[in-house]
Amino acid sequence: MHRQLGGAYQAALYIRLSKEDEKEGPSESVSNQQSLLEAFVRQHQLSVYDTYIDDGWSGTNFDRPAFQRMIRDIEAKRVNLVITKDLSRLGRDYILTGHYMERYFPEHGVRYISLLDGIDTGVESTANDITPFRAIMNDMYAKDISKKIKSVKRDKQRQGLFIGGKPVYGYQMHPTEKNRIVIDEGAAPTVRRIFTMALSGMSCRQIAAQLNREGIPSPAAYAGLTVSRPGPHTGQWSGERISEMLQNETYIGHMVQGRRVKISYKSRKCQHQPKENWVVVTGTHPPLISQETFDQVGKLVSSRKHTRQRTYDFLLKGLIFCHECGCPLGVVNRKNAKGEDVLYFLCGTYRQFTQARRCTSHCIQVQRVTGAVIDTLSGICRPWLQPEWLLPAATAAAKNAACSPGVQPGQIQRLTAHLEQLYMDRLNGLLAEGDFQRIYRRVSREREALEARQRFWQQSCNTSAGERAKALVQQFLDGALANRQLLCSLIQRVELTENKTVLLILRCRQPTAEDGLTVSIPPENGGSPGGLP
Repeated sequence: MHRQLGGAYQAALYIRLSKEDEKEGPSESVSNQQSLLEAFVRQHQLSVYDTYIDDGWSGTNFDRPAFQRMIRDIEAKRVNLVITKDLSRLGRDYILTGHYMERYFPEHGVRYISLLDGIDTGVESTANDITPFRAIMNDMYAKDISKKIKSVKRDKQRQGLFIGGKPVYGYQMHPTEKNRIVIDEGAAPTVRRIFTMALSGMSCRQIAAQLNREGIPSPAAYAGLTVSRPGPHTGQWSGERISEMLQNETYIGHMVQGRRVKISYKSRKCQHQPKENWVVVTGTHPPLISQETFDQVGKLVSSRKHTRQRTYDFLLKGLIFCHECGCPLGVVNRKNAKGEDVLYFLCGTYRQFTQARRCTSHCIQVQRVTGAVIDTLSGICRPWLQPEWLLPAATAAAKNAACSPGVQPGQIQRLTAHLEQLYMDRLNGLLAEGDFQRIYRRVSREREALEARQRFWQQSCNTSAGERAKALVQQFLDGALANRQLLCSLIQRVELTENKTVLLILRCRQPTAEDGLTVSIPPENGGSPGGLP
């Protein structure tokens, strides 16, 4: 069959072995394939240009390094004969295998020989005619192996075993137990701090910016991962990364896998799966964050999904919507009749499609609505916030704190230095005016809160533990409902109607309010804004 072979050929001996092939026995080994090919070369006195070996590569993947090197040599006309042990060594994807045999090799003047299959494209043979069927059988074998491997991996996922390449930031592989993860003490403090900053009200982008300012390595940099195409922000924390971490149940001890799956056994591309298709197994490893903290952070993150405008901060951001169209309410800064700057709620649909009249403005002062909501919540919660019930816990806290200043040394000084740096950045043109005003207000509020806290503790040093406890209780009762974290825990949704009625929908439904509570809004002071209907 191979009598036409002669010295005019420069042969490429191609050898491939995958993990699945190893299970078939030693006959598929690299050395066995090489011995068989070299015996054939000696028998026919062929000149061998090179031997190409892909060890550990699947036949469904044609981006193998040795195979691609062989293709480059064919393109350079160094090789005009390719020899493999059998057709499956060339590949198990029948479409691409057929492409190389029926089109690529003939177009480049390359003869292909498969020893065990009796395939030789240089002669007319019935073995060549059934080659497409052999390729299909090899493809079916690869598909069957892929299904079995996928089934085994899925079963391990359901058992709570970790089968990924690298655990999420904050965890590492168990030193002795396979498919188990443990806390990485080097990264764990950063993870806990991220959740603490989120609880304090910082946004994901603010947290990322703070970590970048402090030079804390990002998860990729910490793991030492290389980037093929580094950009200006490579190795930096991002708001998207922080948001993903804050919503990852792995940090409360649950194993979360199956979030992405390969499109097919022939492709390396993966597809994101809906949450209901994820494989989540509870209590598989030590948690980094408590369930309560995770839930509270989740509500804060969820409340921000409805807002894109970051210019103005207000207490009901992400919680208040238009009753008629369901669009989140934004805010605008307008002058009232007295010329004062006042924030007003405005329907997002109306703002975007004013000319189309798809909705009405719903214009009303932010402070009026916020005050009415807080007053309503206060009336609901007041019966459950009896000072007598809170006094024992406050007394214990007062005794433990003694006359401690309640503020860590240097906190106020650091915030003051931050404000000074912001001012210098604005003067030097490094910070836009709008960004300066927004950040300046936030940092100023933080400093004022710390100063008030420090004054409170200094005054408390001159009073008894009982009096300090009563003061603590009153301070909590006065400011509790102005806390955004508590509001997100209590409020599911606030809706503003066209006639300026506020509907308050709580997470704990009131027995007498099926569709939400109607909130009474006090009369407006200072006149209506200019420029709005």
